[in-house]
Amino acid sequence: MESTDKLTDTNAILAYLYETFPLCFIAEGETKPLKIGLFQELAERLADDSKVSKTQLRIALRRYTSSWRYLKGVKAGVQRIDLEGKECGELEQEHVDHAQLTLKESQEKAKAKRVAKAAATRKEVQAAKQAKKPAPKRAQPEAKKPAKEPAPVVNLTPAVLNELKQNQRVSVKLGKLPVSGVIVDIKRNDVQVQLDSGLTIKVSVDHIML
Repeated sequence: MESTDKLTDTNAILAYLYETFPLCFIAEGETKPLKIGLFQELAERLADDSKVSKTQLRIALRRYTSSWRYLKGVKAGVQRIDLEGKECGELEQEHVDHAQLTLKESQEKAKAKRVAKAAATRKEVQAAKQAKKPAPKRAQPEAKKPAKEPAPVVNLTPAVLNELKQNQRVSVKLGKLPVSGVIVDIKRNDVQVQLDSGLTIKVSVDHIML
């Protein structure tokens, strides 16, 4: 029966390896390439350890050796190390090439994910802005202007000169509508009229209406 305190989180298992084998598994900074076949030795050393299972240990080791930090440390001329941190053989060039190719592919994949995520975020922001825009206002029907009331019909008759006299109220034809006023003076065929507006004009009798 397995112990109930067995570690299942990969980060927790890595932290346990950093603590248990500090000369082999480096928590921060530049790492060293691990000895080929190190997993088997590690599994044997921890066979009686109730904290880790062989399966979880393999997953944690894969996480460690596929990290960018580890791959950057796989360089030509660097020595591999064992569980005690002792050097045990120089890296072969094919392993260096494989590590650098893996690092490049991983970084490009991560960059593509960042670009896609940024594009999706911009799209969401744009959609949110569009949703906040007020709906276009519908054109209101133009109010009909009230029809102009027709001008009142005024029945006037042409004046006769002999029937006109001073101070008589008359209408004077000035344009389309007659203008009211009072006769001031009459000389021959000309009639001087003071309009209600105060203006005094002289017109012929033809312009005078009663």
